[in-house]
Amino acid sequence: MKTKPISTPYDWLDRGLASIHKANWYRSTQTIASKAGTIANVDGREMLMFASNNYLGLAGDRRLIDAAINATEKYGTGSTGSRLVTGHLALHEELETAIADLKNTESALVFSSGYLANLGAISAIVGQRDLVLGDEYNHSCLKKGAVMSGTTALNYLHLNLADLTAKLQQHRANYRRCLITTDSVFSMDGDLTPLREIMDLATEYDCMVLVDEAHGTGVFGDRGGGLTNALGIQQDLIQVGTLSKALGSLGGYVAGSAKLIDYLRNRAATWIYTTGLSPADTGAAIAAIKIVKTEGDRRQQLWQNLELVKQGLQDLGIEAIAYDSPIIAINVGDIAETIQMANHLRDRGIFAPAIRPPTVPTARIRITLMATHTAEQIQKLLQCFS
Repeated sequence: MKTKPISTPYDWLDRGLASIHKANWYRSTQTIASKAGTIANVDGREMLMFASNNYLGLAGDRRLIDAAINATEKYGTGSTGSRLVTGHLALHEELETAIADLKNTESALVFSSGYLANLGAISAIVGQRDLVLGDEYNHSCLKKGAVMSGTTALNYLHLNLADLTAKLQQHRANYRRCLITTDSVFSMDGDLTPLREIMDLATEYDCMVLVDEAHGTGVFGDRGGGLTNALGIQQDLIQVGTLSKALGSLGGYVAGSAKLIDYLRNRAATWIYTTGLSPADTGAAIAAIKIVKTEGDRRQQLWQNLELVKQGLQDLGIEAIAYDSPIIAINVGDIAETIQMANHLRDRGIFAPAIRPPTVPTARIRITLMATHTAEQIQKLLQCFS
């Protein structure tokens, strides 16, 4: 007599994983056993790193390491509680003051990650009677924040001001408040939002604007304040960003008016109900902001490296989606071919993995540059593409 296989409530996981493998969407971690920099030990092999968001090379900078150690020695390893209970440190206030100065805003609020900053800010300032209009290529946390808020959330075509205008004309009058959300630098394509024009539309249609400067902070502007700094935008808007990319630490922030920040302290659930940022991360971020504001040569070197790669790829007849930022996306399209190209690079000591759906609509090789990449390292990358 045959026994019926025992089923469990988790059997669907096997089918789910099989579907992921079949679609070539399966991903796994790759262990890095070295300090952040242009050379990394990946799964036991030394490789050139062209996939890190460490744009200014600060994640391995001795000054940030020392600042993290000093903060830990003074405050301990953890902040021990939520900021409204026991976790609010003098160090957090110092960091928030530094961020507000960097972003040229009245105030700032530090979260435990950039993802939490966007979720908390969006879900706190809009609700069921409101409208969120977001670029279709916005980061996941912007889209999830709109979903959490319970608003009517609509996407407009990527960088398409005409489509955004049409949606404002059609829908704005039907809602109490409207929030336009956009990345400043789009993380998977490397192109830039038309922020000045968006601000003009926001004024015309009485909208708030939230811009995610995750990949712009430290990179753009004469003092590293981001795209808003580079464009000289003085209008009132909500700026969100991370401390984990060009600033080489961990955490996120919201910067804006004093009234906005005071409101978020009382309404942003992802800030209220989570432990404050660790002393080490906070101290490192403070040190990074000081460097970003005073060492403009790092940004200059980063842009020089971008020009080297741009010229080299164009000489090879390889086109990228954009050359507007240190993110260079080579759109291959076919998933299997993209994986093959990433393996080709990996075999030759270049770490620049394939980025595939569902993360992006089309598969591509995503290269990210650092100010600390040497001309020789860049030439090796180009040789591998040739």
